[in-house]
Amino acid sequence: RRGLITSGELQRLVDEDGVTGVTSNPAIFEKAITGSTDYAEALTRLERQRDLDAKSRYEQLAIRDIQDVADVLRPVYEQTKRRDGFVSLEVSPFLAHDTQATMEEVRRLWRLVGRPNVMIKVPGTPEGIPAITLLISEGSNVNVTLLFSQQVYERVADAYIAGLEALVARGGDVSRVSSVASFFISRIDTAIDAALAARLKTAVDARERA
Repeated sequence: RRGLITSGELQRLVDEDGVTGVTSNPAIFEKAITGSTDYAEALTRLERQRDLDAKSRYEQLAIRDIQDVADVLRPVYEQTKRRDGFVSLEVSPFLAHDTQATMEEVRRLWRLVGRPNVMIKVPGTPEGIPAITLLISEGSNVNVTLLFSQQVYERVADAYIAGLEALVARGGDVSRVSSVASFFISRIDTAIDAALAARLKTAVDARERA
């Protein structure tokens, strides 16, 4: 939420607790906007702009926060020689199965944010993987999400390497491109926790319950 930035709390987390990166998604922003008054003034201002749809209003709020977070993390980005200090912004999930639209959205968001330490989240869907290669070849920082299997992870890694090779072929500087593959461990943990809870309900052996 915006108050985390404006109050200096995020800066303290970076300086004292070693926070070196921040992520975001529409669900996180929804909780921040509806669960606080941090955005009241901005929302009132946006209400006067009758030509904006809901997506445009959300985008204006989100991009401002992403830019401000990127600025807080910029020293980390510089000190680690561009290996850390990133903030991630997600493309619309409605584009997860459209390669061309995903690429266009990443390019647009990259230009709008205008910070070198932003990563744009791209889903590791069959349609997202070719977009990853092309975006990396153009010098964009990509955070690949929705990874649930080793096989898809390997395809994403291959797409990343192919993008770097294409960037080198074009005379680009690979040291200025960063990417991460975000395997959804938390989803697997949640599924396992539910399975364990169900097993405990039927377990009769004390050792099994332990």
